[in-house]
Amino acid sequence: MQWFGKIFSVLVLGLSLSAQLLAKDVLVESQSAFKSALKKVVPGDAIVLKNGVWSDFEIGFFAEGTAQQPITLRAETPGKVIISGLSNLRLAGNYLVVEGLVFKNGYTPTEEVIAFKRNDTHLANHSRVTQVVIDNFNNPDRDSSDYWVALYGKHNRFDHSYLAGKRNLGVTMAVRLNSSDSQQNHHRIDHNYFGHRPILGSNGGETLRVGTSTYSLTDSHTVIENNYFDRCDGEVEIISIKSGKNVIRNNVFFEARGTLTLRHGNGNLVEGNVFFGNGAEHTGGIRVINSDQVVRNNYLEGLTGTRFGSGFAVMNGTINAPINRYGQVVNAQIENNTFINVDNIQLGAGSDAERNAPPVNSRMQKNLVFNDAAADVFKIFDDMSGIAFADNVLHNADSANLKQGFSRTKLTMKRNSAGLLMPQGDAYKNVGAPASLQPIKKSAVGPQWYEKKADRVEFGSGKVINVKAGVENSLFNAIAAAATGDELVLAPGRYKIAKLLEINKVLSIRAKKSGTVVILPGRTTLFEIQNGGSLKLSNLTIDGSESPDSAGNILIRTLKSGMYVSYRLIVENTKVENLNINHSHHFLNAGSRSLAEEIHIQNSEFNKITGDLLKLDKEIDDLGNYNAETLIMDKNRFTNIEGVLLSMYRGGTDESTFGPHFLFTNNHVEKVGQGSRNKRQASLYLHGVQFTRINNSQFMDTAGIVIEHTVGDPDTEIRANRFAKVPALKVTELHTKGASTVQYIDNREE
Repeated sequence: MQWFGKIFSVLVLGLSLSAQLLAKDVLVESQSAFKSALKKVVPGDAIVLKNGVWSDFEIGFFAEGTAQQPITLRAETPGKVIISGLSNLRLAGNYLVVEGLVFKNGYTPTEEVIAFKRNDTHLANHSRVTQVVIDNFNNPDRDSSDYWVALYGKHNRFDHSYLAGKRNLGVTMAVRLNSSDSQQNHHRIDHNYFGHRPILGSNGGETLRVGTSTYSLTDSHTVIENNYFDRCDGEVEIISIKSGKNVIRNNVFFEARGTLTLRHGNGNLVEGNVFFGNGAEHTGGIRVINSDQVVRNNYLEGLTGTRFGSGFAVMNGTINAPINRYGQVVNAQIENNTFINVDNIQLGAGSDAERNAPPVNSRMQKNLVFNDAAADVFKIFDDMSGIAFADNVLHNADSANLKQGFSRTKLTMKRNSAGLLMPQGDAYKNVGAPASLQPIKKSAVGPQWYEKKADRVEFGSGKVINVKAGVENSLFNAIAAAATGDELVLAPGRYKIAKLLEINKVLSIRAKKSGTVVILPGRTTLFEIQNGGSLKLSNLTIDGSESPDSAGNILIRTLKSGMYVSYRLIVENTKVENLNINHSHHFLNAGSRSLAEEIHIQNSEFNKITGDLLKLDKEIDDLGNYNAETLIMDKNRFTNIEGVLLSMYRGGTDESTFGPHFLFTNNHVEKVGQGSRNKRQASLYLHGVQFTRINNSQFMDTAGIVIEHTVGDPDTEIRANRFAKVPALKVTELHTKGASTVQYIDNREE
């Protein structure tokens, strides 16, 4: 019977070769041609989209391939097929491959750009999406939530792709476990470039989430490896693990605000990841919650984050916590991790009346903590006897509360070829992250044919455009003709502005010589910052004496609604005066859901204003949104302002964001906030601001400061100021009980 077996093998081989010979590529040039080709494909075939722009294309890729012969949908040339407008991709079936597409200049009309399903019952399995780009493919409604990638089904892979610039609400990439057909899925997410995700300013800005609270006791078995997370700043959770038995290994986090968070689910492995904070604000590392988590062989350097965004945090939880709250840390294994210049290692983080269960049956061993300057990096918030500490090594780091299991020594560190600092000497070769750790390079992830470019245009990075005075509409025309990054240099003279100046690009406007340029607004609004716009004003005088005789004039405003791109505003060495033709003439009025990444006002003078200076208070729905991430006011003079100097509002109890931040230093404030229309009855009104510094300033004959603390651990310091004829500071704690946490230090009251 051996001859029969040989003949059978030859027949099988022949049939296989015949099938491969019959497999074909079908080039399609239209959506109708794609649909026709899809009806005819068989295993081994490829549908090839012709190079060009495919607009308003909702791709339904539904077919059945085999393990040996998948069915492929690909670009004629990788990167040359642009999917734009109202477009998306759904794939469902078995053994499918999608390759080489670029999604940009549009957004999905549904809740996903790429979905591994057709509907709730027809899912994708054993399928792969590779070398795909989603670049700033944003719904213009910032509050409209969508996913860029949603994985359903089982045994799927998403790899070597580029996802950057998500600005609207919703997770960039999600693994969904909302049916048994998508649980214990064994997906693989690897070699992707997760580019800059700008600050969202609310909850819902995670870059990658696996599971949800509802299914958090279900195992996912998703592997997340060899990805590069580049400045993923959306919210406090960069990766949010909300399921069990996942592996997160060998990823790099570069200057990313937030943490890899084991939010829900048990038995996850976090191994071999590298965090480079480079001292950037709010850069975090790993946050541990729940049971049976293993965190080992990770390298963390230059992280500045605190509290839930710390370089490392082991949370307090609640015994028998509801499924959507914080489970107690049980049986955590934290070993062989390296912490270099990490500002905060927090144990028992979040301890409060609800989160009253510290970690138990856990172990922290063979970790290395190194600081250039001596620091107490450990912050202890509860009883840590439930963690067994052993064989940990500290250099210039100490803790008054942790004595056992730590050896304090002087280490010699040397940066190896992989860019990691390693201790020298055989005595420490088994402490901290292994010397064999090789962080993946940015060049090794994503499609090789798509540039990983920075999405932030710096002020003054373009060309210089000289603008003449005394020429009708010269500034208006120069703004219209400029490219993003350009600098407009104004010749001496008076510039009467008869049209709204729309700022939809990054522009700098400065006087060639300080004190020689006067801008005279002639409309109810001078500047309107639109999507894509940022503005820098330098060395100018802006005089409102020729403004319309109307109540409610505004010097600078954002779009009243529809702002989904954050902006920057810098005002330096500038004088603003005579905004007083009628009442309620404001300097800056932010629209609903607008978010300033940064507002910086320095070395400037503001005088005779009947309205408010800065109105950053539109998010009164108390959902955790706010209108400015960082506001800095330094070395300015504010006089004769009837309204509030600043009204800043962040409502709600959400804990997913870091801001707002407010720094007010070295300013002079006189006769501010005393107008009858000042509803805040304050010079500075701060509601829910998370970080405040009011230092080294003078307040004279001025309304008082009103501070309302909401959720989180707001850090408020008022230091070394002089108050003359100013009402007493008013502080309200709206959610926490006990004494105020405001630090009121070395102030002089007259």
